[in-house]
Amino acid sequence: MQATIKIPIEGMSCASCVRSVENALKGTDGVESASVNLATSSASVTYDSDATELRDLVAAVESIGYGARLPDDDQAGHGGDHAHEHDHGDGPGERLRTKLTWAIVLSIPVAILGMAHLLPAAAAEALHFPGNRYVQLVLTIPVLFWAGWQFHSGAWKQLRHRSADMNTLISVGTLAAFVYSAAATFAPGYFSSAGHEAGVYYEVAALVVTLILVGRYLEHRAKGRASAAIRRLLELQANTARVVRDGEEQEIPLDEVNPGDILAVKPGEKVPVDGELTEGESSIDESMLTGESVPVDKQPGDEVYGGTVNTTGSFRYTATKVGKDTLLAGIIRLVEEAQAQKAPVQRLADTISAYFVPIVIGIAVVTFAVWYFAADPETALASALISAVAVLVIACPCALGLATPTAIMVGTGRGAEQGILIRGGEALEAAVGITAVVLDKTGTITEGRPRLSEVAALNGFDESELLRLAASVERHSEHPLARAVVEGAKERDTGLAESSGFNSLTGKGVTGRVGGHDVAVARLSWLAEQGIDTSGMQEVHDEQSGRGATALCVAVDNTAAGVIAVSDTIKDTSREAIARLHDMGIRVIMLTGDNSAVAQHIAKQAGIDEVIAEVYPEDKVAKVKALQDEGHRVAMVGDGINDAPALAQAHLGIAMGSGTDVAIEAAGITLIRSDLRDVPAALSLARATMRTIKQNLFFAFFYNVLGIPLAAGVLYPLTGWLLSPVIAGGAMALSSVSVVTNSLRLKRGKLGGQAPRSAVHHDSRASA
Repeated sequence: MQATIKIPIEGMSCASCVRSVENALKGTDGVESASVNLATSSASVTYDSDATELRDLVAAVESIGYGARLPDDDQAGHGGDHAHEHDHGDGPGERLRTKLTWAIVLSIPVAILGMAHLLPAAAAEALHFPGNRYVQLVLTIPVLFWAGWQFHSGAWKQLRHRSADMNTLISVGTLAAFVYSAAATFAPGYFSSAGHEAGVYYEVAALVVTLILVGRYLEHRAKGRASAAIRRLLELQANTARVVRDGEEQEIPLDEVNPGDILAVKPGEKVPVDGELTEGESSIDESMLTGESVPVDKQPGDEVYGGTVNTTGSFRYTATKVGKDTLLAGIIRLVEEAQAQKAPVQRLADTISAYFVPIVIGIAVVTFAVWYFAADPETALASALISAVAVLVIACPCALGLATPTAIMVGTGRGAEQGILIRGGEALEAAVGITAVVLDKTGTITEGRPRLSEVAALNGFDESELLRLAASVERHSEHPLARAVVEGAKERDTGLAESSGFNSLTGKGVTGRVGGHDVAVARLSWLAEQGIDTSGMQEVHDEQSGRGATALCVAVDNTAAGVIAVSDTIKDTSREAIARLHDMGIRVIMLTGDNSAVAQHIAKQAGIDEVIAEVYPEDKVAKVKALQDEGHRVAMVGDGINDAPALAQAHLGIAMGSGTDVAIEAAGITLIRSDLRDVPAALSLARATMRTIKQNLFFAFFYNVLGIPLAAGVLYPLTGWLLSPVIAGGAMALSSVSVVTNSLRLKRGKLGGQAPRSAVHHDSRASA
C-alpha cells in the first residue's frame, strides 16, 4: 500500500547533502519517490508500506552520515512536525550555539598569534615568544576536532560511500592546513629553507571552522524566521476541549475529541475543532481563516471552525471534523506539502550539485600542482597549500542548496498568512507565466446565492413599505428566494411585522396577512390567474428577467404593488480584482453555463470584455484547451464540482475556498477567503517568489564562478591578489546568509491586488 511520510533530517548543509540523502532514500527497496528540502530540513518520502518499514528509511539516511527520526503520531495527525519547533534545551540550535561560542573564544587568540606579523613591530615581537606555535596547536585542536567534528565525520561517511559533499571540502581544506602546520611545528627544519622559518596556518583551520559555524548559526536563525508561518498556524490550535457528557462538562485533551461529541465554548476561548452550532448564539473571530477583523455572528445551524476565537456568548456545538480532518489541519498540511516540494527550476541546482564537489576537488588538486611547480621554491609548498585550501573552502555550495527552498518556504508561508494556499513549487512556477485567467461566474465573480437586488414600487406604494410587507410574509418560508428577501429587508432596516394566515403555494409563491392587509408574493402568471391587473408589472418583470434576476411580484389587497428582484449579485470585490488583472496585462474571460443575457449583464458589471456562456460542464475543458492552443498559459478559477476538470486542464487551477473539496483538490492554489482580489495577489506573490529564486540562484552561481578562480590565484600574476582561506570561509558563510535574507524579503510588502485584511469580504462558508 502506498504511503507518504515526512521525515526530519539533521546534518544537511548544502545542495550536495540534499542529493546524497535523496539518493540514499531512493535506493531503499520499496521507495517510489523522495524529495529532500534543505530549508525545512526534511524529506518527503512516498513508499510501499508492504515492502518497506519506516526504520529502513531512517537507517538509509543514517548510513551516509546524516540524522533522521520519525515524527510523532500526534504531530503527524495535527499536521505538524519537529522541523518547525523551537529549539529547547539540548536541541540542534542550542548545541550549535555552544560549539560556536567555544570556537570563537578559542579562535581569537589563535588568530592574534597566527597573524602577529601584521601588528606593529613591538606587538609582533612580544607575541613571537617560544612555544607560540604549540599554543596555537593546543587551541586549534578543540576547534577543529570538537566544534568542527561534524564536517570530518560527514566527510568520512561520504568517502565510505564513494561520494563527496560540502563536508568533504571543509574537512579536506582545514585538515590540510592543520596537518601541514603541525608538521612544521614538530619538524621545522624539514620545511625551512635558506634560513627562513616555515609558516604555520593554524588560524586558517580554526577561523574557517568558526566562520562556517557562524554562517550555520545565522542561517539556522533565519530559517527559523522563514518557517514561522507554520508555527503560527500550529499555535492557533486549542490544547483541550470542554465536552458535554452525561449532562456535565468535562475538559479533555484535544486528541480525545470524536466526531459527534457535544462541545461547550465560553467567551474568550478557542473553538477546539470544526462543527455545527446547536445551542446558543455568539460572535466568533474568524480572522485566521478569512482575514476579516469583524467577528462573525453565529447561530444554531452555522458552521464553526477549530482555531477560531469565541468573543461574546457561550454556545454548544456538535463536532463534525477532528484531528487531521479540520480546516486548520488541512491548511497546515497544504502549506507543509507546498514547502516540501521543489520548483522545476530547482532541477538546475540539483544537476549542478551532482557534479560540483568532484569538479571542485579536481580544481583544488590542479591549483596545488600549478602553484607547487610554478611558484618560488622557497614558498611553493605553502602557496600551493593555501591556494588549494581557499578553493575548497570558497566553493562550498551552501547558498546553492538554500536558493530555491528558502524562497518557496517564505513565499508559501506568506501566502498562507494572507489566506492564499499554494501547493508548492510547480504551482508557483506555473503562476508566473499566466497570460489568461478564466473565471467561473457563480460563486467566483458572484456571491453564489440569491440576494435582493432591486425593489420597484407601483400604484402609489412606497418601496420601503412594499419590502416590509413582502418580507413579513416571506419570513415564514424556507425557500432561498424568501431568505434573500428577508435578509434584504434587514439590511435596508425596513423592519418586519407580525403576519398570520401564511400559505405556501408550491411553485407559485406565498400569501399571508400583515397589519390587516392581504399580501401575496408570487409569480406574475399566478397573480394574473387571481384576476389582479398585472399590466403595470409586465415591463418591470421582463426587464429584471432579462438581467438574469428572479422577479417576485407583490400584490396587496388584490392590487399590483410592485416587483422585488432577487439575483445572484456580483461580489463587491470582483470589479476591483478584474481591473487589477487587466493592469497586470492578463486576458480575463468569463466561462459559465448560464444564459447569454445573464452572463453579459454580470460581465458588464464586473468589467469583463470576453464572455463564453451556455457552456456545459464537459465543454469547459475544451474551452480552456482552446485558449492553450492559442498559445496562452491559462489559469482557471472556479469553485464547483463541474469546474474540477477545467481546473486540472489549466496550467494553473485556482479554487475558491467556499467551493467543493473536489475543486480544491484539483487546484494548485486555494483562496481561503473566496475573495477574487486574492487571484492577482496570488499571481503577484508567485512572480515575486520566482524572481527571488532566480536572484538567489544567480548569487550562488555568480559567487562560485567568481570566487573559485580568485581563490586559485588566476589574478595573482596580474594583480598580486591571492585569496586567504580565512577570507574565503567568511565569504562562503556570508553567501548562505545573504540568500536566506534575500528570501525573507518576501515577508514584507503588500501583495498586488489584495485589500487590507480588515477590509476583506467575509464568506462564512469558506472551507478547504
